[in-house]
Amino acid sequence: MKAMVLFSGGIDSTTCLGMAVEKYGPENVIALSIAYGQKHTKEIEASDKIVKYYNVEHIYLDLAKIFQYSDCSLLSHSDKEIPKESYNDQIKSTNGSPVSTYVPFRNGLFLSSAASIALSKGCSEIYYGAHADDAAGSAYPDCSSDFNNAINEAIYLGSGKQIKVVAPFINATKDQVVKKGLEINVPYKYTWSCYEGGEKPCGKCGTCIDRAKAFELNGIKDPAME
Repeated sequence: MKAMVLFSGGIDSTTCLGMAVEKYGPENVIALSIAYGQKHTKEIEASDKIVKYYNVEHIYLDLAKIFQYSDCSLLSHSDKEIPKESYNDQIKSTNGSPVSTYVPFRNGLFLSSAASIALSKGCSEIYYGAHADDAAGSAYPDCSSDFNNAINEAIYLGSGKQIKVVAPFINATKDQVVKKGLEINVPYKYTWSCYEGGEKPCGKCGTCIDRAKAFELNGIKDPAME
């Protein structure tokens, strides 16, 4: 059996990659990294290092043109500032709408693209790292368990019942993701989560705040900050 991992180079997808390699062996795992017109390439650079660490096949796909109509603050053509506050604080001001760093239906598009390539490459599973903290308060609705169940069913039926979506952390918190990764020696020192593309993580955007908290709750310092 072969598995494809939707792979950004961040904590969640890297943990999924580690789990897939542990289960199937590196020769049976493919990492799929997708560009979407983000403001920096730090995640892609991180993904290259991690793929070499695990010695798995790496496929790169550019879907930036699809998001050219969006004004999401993560995109290179947007003039919006990336919020420097936690997701909880951001959600309080959105009245139930997604946060400004939500890229329109990104996971739906990514998973559909992954399904097409996975079918062609003989994979029967697609891993992606959505977790409960991202889904909370509809910050990222395409990380919710409802969305996961629906897209899983669609991909399973649309692939002729050949592919299933595996979201091992759909009901887990970020610190639980890190806990699992630490157990299987995921190389977190190579990962990148920050929405800014600086030399070092900004420490102030929502994902930086979540990341720091996750490692803190596991009683260790973030390896990428050492």
